[in-house]
Amino acid sequence: METPTLQQVLEVAEELWPTSLAESWDAVGLVAGRRDRPVHTIHFAVDPVAAVVNEACEAEADLLITHHPLLLRGVTTVEAGTFKGEVIHRLIESGCALLTAHTNGDSAVGGVNDVLAEILGLQDAQPLKPDADGLPEEGLGRIGTLPQGTTFGEFAATVFGVLPAVAQGVRAAGDRDAFIQRVALCGGSGDSLLAAAREADADVYITADLRHHPASEAREAVGDQRPFLLDVSHFASEWLWLPAAAQSLDRRLNDAGFEVEIAVSGINTDPWDFVITPGQ
Repeated sequence: METPTLQQVLEVAEELWPTSLAESWDAVGLVAGRRDRPVHTIHFAVDPVAAVVNEACEAEADLLITHHPLLLRGVTTVEAGTFKGEVIHRLIESGCALLTAHTNGDSAVGGVNDVLAEILGLQDAQPLKPDADGLPEEGLGRIGTLPQGTTFGEFAATVFGVLPAVAQGVRAAGDRDAFIQRVALCGGSGDSLLAAAREADADVYITADLRHHPASEAREAVGDQRPFLLDVSHFASEWLWLPAAAQSLDRRLNDAGFEVEIAVSGINTDPWDFVITPGQ
């Protein structure tokens, strides 16, 4: 078994999470790193925040792969006195490359949404918004069916149980005792797919970062009907992809004759620390 170069790892990553699947506004791909450098160790995480970068660098990782981009919004400086500048300096000075697989990681087969659908036990899952230029199985969100229906309250508890524990928990809008079976989902921020979930006749739609007005308008549009809404943590909904992504990359690299060590960060990068609810 050989040690791959960064370029060779990038080629395998492109097969798994094609950059062509990224949304037009996104910033995916290689952020820092020399393509001819060997890659012995790879680190996976959701966010390229300081704690994650320090963890990867202290572990002497040669490559950090994150779901969220570091430079999604434009910057005019990477001076080390800024958060993003310090991260870039730490990576370069430690010899650790940074690769981002964001909306391409969402839309790809075996990506964020497929993993979430599989963990929840959905059958015959298909994209909520198929990619215009991709395979039929590629695109944003997923819609599928539970093998056995359940009540909305019981399903909300199931969703809570499979996600990493974070302060937000799970917020639910809908009849707790109603029977549900058809489920739509979108890992990360998915209020742009609220209409698609309704058009797909979903009983419930799971996503993160549901803002007041889109959620209120979506509920008003259907009255007491479907889909009900489950608002989950952005970080939690996407962290579930990391172990699967690491395993897929490891398998593909091994099939190509390469040997690397791959680790998944356990750092909770959800921005919220605690929540106060009625009665607390």
